[in-house]
Amino acid sequence: MPLLPPRPAFAPLPAFAPPPASRASADTEAAPGPRGPAKPSRPAESSGSAKSLGSPVSPGTQDSRHPQDPQDPQDSSGPWDDGLIARRVTEATAAALAAERASALDSGGRGPGGQTPAPLAYDGRLRSRLDALRELVGLSRTRVDSPTLAEAGRVLDEAAARRKLSGRHTVVAIAGATGSGKSQLFNALAGVAISETGVRRPTTAAPIACSWSDGAAGLIDRLGIPGRLRRRPLQSPEAEAQLRGLVLVDLPDHDSAAVEHRKQVDRILKLVDAVIWVVDPEKYADAVLHERYLRPMAGHAEVTFVVLNQVDRLPGEAAHQVLDDLRRLLDEDGIALGEYGEPGATVLALSALTGDGVGELREALGQFVAERGAAARRVSADVDAAAAELRPVYAAGRRIGLSEEAREEFAARLADAVGATAAGEAAERAWLRNANRACGTPWLRLWRWYQCRGESSTGRIPVRAAQPDEEATARQSVEQAVRTVSDRASAGLPTPWAQAVREAAVRGSEGLSEALDELAARAGLPPGRPPRPGWWPAAVLVQAAMTLLQVVGGLWLAGQIVGVMAPNLGVPVLLMVCGIVGGPLVEWGCRMAARGPARRYGQEAERRLREAAAGCGRARVLDPVASELLRYREVREQYVRVVRSGAGMG
Repeated sequence: MPLLPPRPAFAPLPAFAPPPASRASADTEAAPGPRGPAKPSRPAESSGSAKSLGSPVSPGTQDSRHPQDPQDPQDSSGPWDDGLIARRVTEATAAALAAERASALDSGGRGPGGQTPAPLAYDGRLRSRLDALRELVGLSRTRVDSPTLAEAGRVLDEAAARRKLSGRHTVVAIAGATGSGKSQLFNALAGVAISETGVRRPTTAAPIACSWSDGAAGLIDRLGIPGRLRRRPLQSPEAEAQLRGLVLVDLPDHDSAAVEHRKQVDRILKLVDAVIWVVDPEKYADAVLHERYLRPMAGHAEVTFVVLNQVDRLPGEAAHQVLDDLRRLLDEDGIALGEYGEPGATVLALSALTGDGVGELREALGQFVAERGAAARRVSADVDAAAAELRPVYAAGRRIGLSEEAREEFAARLADAVGATAAGEAAERAWLRNANRACGTPWLRLWRWYQCRGESSTGRIPVRAAQPDEEATARQSVEQAVRTVSDRASAGLPTPWAQAVREAAVRGSEGLSEALDELAARAGLPPGRPPRPGWWPAAVLVQAAMTLLQVVGGLWLAGQIVGVMAPNLGVPVLLMVCGIVGGPLVEWGCRMAARGPARRYGQEAERRLREAAAGCGRARVLDPVASELLRYREVREQYVRVVRSGAGMG
């Protein structure tokens, strides 16, 4: 049974002209008398089918609740509301609208008595998640591109904006496809023809808001709905008590041929607290509806109503079969259904035309609005959706970080590039050379001095100009070491953070080869001669004694030859043989004794150079990489706080 007789869409009709037929007036017969009232063909229901505020009545049959309307259609001078609203504004409705607009202008959306409506309050868990998401976005701005963080930023902005507005109101949008009957359902819930219905497509060209209580002006302003498209429902104490706090918004068709209509739908769906999706038996399985809206918003099931309208067109058990198939499709979309007391979407079947099932929807809406939790649940679902979208950015596929083995291998590669092993061997040889110089025979030392008179007297290795091919090889070795450690550090990281780790390693590698060359020249050997062990003075004295024996024996023989001394070859020859044989023996013994200290000296020089190279690599490469990994761990901890639990994180 129709709730309301049809009304003209754009201009008043003459008094004798019957109203145009539409689907909303299929069961209504107008009595086309010159002044007679329009009578429905069956009695109206008390809750949703009461006498329309916009129905023309004669002076003799005017209801006491509806005084004579000065804007009667017989009066050609009476103004109409606008071309989108298919009804006239009565005095009572106009007064209510004026009061609401005045309230919005004077008190910025305050409730009765000029008091500002209590703002929305989020519980501690939701506040913690929002704070974590805000911290997450802040820490990620320099590492993650702006388009990736755009949705998370929008969720934070909308959550902050919604929190400042009334917590006593729940904004519910009615959305649907062309011809689904959502405007009929909107009018049925309001109890008055607010939104235009008809066969012309698209019928609803702009969103229309209907508020069941004062104080919702700020919420409607947030939706961008102008004052001329804001309405009040039928003045019914029972309906007001049942739906107090509800702000109902009739949206344009989501599949409208007009692009602007679809943009309005997409924009407002992101701002409302809940959505009533109206489907009909012909388009309930439409791919556009499921793929573009229902499936992406599967996480918003707790603030979603799915209404199968026009069930009066289905014969027998067909309505139950279509409803079961609709539930199956919703389950495939991932939408949890509110069955058996579990949280999820509410799925109903009704007929806005006959009124069947509308009362059940009104009751469900009344309970839903009375809980005053829809806004917080919507924000929580938005946070879930943003977290799911950001998961590839923060969820690592494996355990991240640099192992101690990777660090040691990096240090070893740098040490090889700087020539730490060769430097240690050179230091060992230098120590042995100094030992030979100190403990060798004077004649052998003189010969070695003659051969090595170009070497430095400090015992340090002479600096040899590196060949171009050697420099290129060392530079390539350093670059390879940096690439290897950066690949290991970034393994398993999400793409933005892996890129940040590699960039940090590349920045640190700039000038690393030159710095290692300076270390090799500065830290290879300590200044001055290598240290001498305590037995060196004794060895030097013994070597001096052997030399003295040689000199004494030689002078003795020379004296005998020139006749100064008596001939006696045995003693001077013995002295000379002892000196000649003893000197090399002392030198050989000193060389054997010097091997251990020389090896330790070379190892110490190699260790110093390795540590210097490792320190340089750590300061230039490993520390920046570790900083990036630490930042990733911080944002990952914030991401774990954003999601409901850390389950499933890599």
